[in-house]
Amino acid sequence: MTPRSSSAHRSPSEVSSALVSLLEQAVSVLRNEARPRERLERLLGETCGLVAPTLHLTGEPLDDGPGRMVVPGGSEALRVTAVDTGVVADHVAAAVAVFVALAPVIRDAERRTEMRQDLQRLSREQGDLIGRTPVMRALHERIARAAQKNFIVLIQGESGSGKELVARRVHALSDRRDGPFVPLNSAAIVESLLEAELFGIEERTATGVRGRRGKFEQADGGTLFLDEVSDLSSSAQAKLLRVIQDPTVERVGGQGARRIDVRMVVATNRPLEALCRNGLFRWDLYYRLNAIEIAVPPLRARRDDIPCLVEAILQRVAGDQPWRLTAEAGDALMAYGFPGNVRELERVIERAITLAAPPVIDVADLPDVLTGRYREAFAGDDTGDDSMRAWGSRYARRVLRQANGNKREACRVLDISYHTLCAYLAYEGRRPGRRRRALPVFEGADAGPTVVDPAEGLGPGRAQPYRAHPDRGPITLHDGPAPTLDTVR
Repeated sequence: MTPRSSSAHRSPSEVSSALVSLLEQAVSVLRNEARPRERLERLLGETCGLVAPTLHLTGEPLDDGPGRMVVPGGSEALRVTAVDTGVVADHVAAAVAVFVALAPVIRDAERRTEMRQDLQRLSREQGDLIGRTPVMRALHERIARAAQKNFIVLIQGESGSGKELVARRVHALSDRRDGPFVPLNSAAIVESLLEAELFGIEERTATGVRGRRGKFEQADGGTLFLDEVSDLSSSAQAKLLRVIQDPTVERVGGQGARRIDVRMVVATNRPLEALCRNGLFRWDLYYRLNAIEIAVPPLRARRDDIPCLVEAILQRVAGDQPWRLTAEAGDALMAYGFPGNVRELERVIERAITLAAPPVIDVADLPDVLTGRYREAFAGDDTGDDSMRAWGSRYARRVLRQANGNKREACRVLDISYHTLCAYLAYEGRRPGRRRRALPVFEGADAGPTVVDPAEGLGPGRAQPYRAHPDRGPITLHDGPAPTLDTVR
């Protein structure tokens, strides 16, 4: 049913002032409300006198059943339905148009709300080690199984991939969760001080040496996490092996051994087995440490987790500012390899929110090292050739470089044939001065026969005979109606 406009109407200045106020309130709702659509519907109803208005974004079915009407002023991006009262104020269409302009922001706000709720659920289930990809689900299953026993856990993964988060998750799921979690970076301790750091120092009143507990004693009843265990010296490896074999520690300068109850979780960013083959790590210590192995996947192996990781980082470091990424910035993040893994992603987002103009992070706000490949593959070149063949050629060259020049591997990644890849690589852009073949333009049915020369262009007064071959006649294009073919005999 088409609603009738009411006779009572406002002056243009009153309508303009009301629309400005409506826009300000709507923007405030989008910034602060957890459920913006419900609040926007109430705001529209209070401002325009609509009964039970409902907002419908693109692709959502309209609630226009019996007793309801489609409010004027909507578009494909957003429509409004309400209880059919038969009369609609004149300014309602303009108010709905304001919401139409905000439709992309409304959808983005709802997406962020859904992402925030998803992150809260993941945090409850996974702690700080969030991820929705299959490799992360498999990682959490392995962590849960490893946490059930008190055996030593060996965590292997690249720098910045979250090895300490894995160790904390193992501790949180174990029966030692109420005990202490003591981390120690082995590479950050000078070798001469490592023994005192691990085993402690006995107090000597005569010499003024103050006693203190070592990391093993601090972790008694809990978990000791030794990071970068591959950087331990030979002597430190021997001392660590002794503690594993006999869980007692003796402080530096002390005489009595203290028995400890500690679960050890060690991590390394280098494969210990390869170090053992090169004589840089003890085989007997490796066999002791490699009880339960957990491999942490790099970020490039779980690219689909990047959007939720970015949202989690923004919530943690951006405070109340509602930052969001453009689609191009998101694509650039997804295309980057992140050799520094999640730690590098955190620094990238921190840099972006420092340099970008709130509240949008665009490609220009990301580091050049990150956007170089994205711009090279997807941005136009200096020739201005933005044809599909030019884009395909740039992307094929990028994949070929990633495959170290192996064309067969590039064909597998691109899912194209070898000859198609060679055609993309051979493309050198449009030739200068080359013109597209002109198409005929018909002026009317009674204009008579017209002959078009592609080299001369189109338009009245430029029709000339065109000879494809000296021995052939001109090609004539008939503008009139096609002759009727009598096929009935």
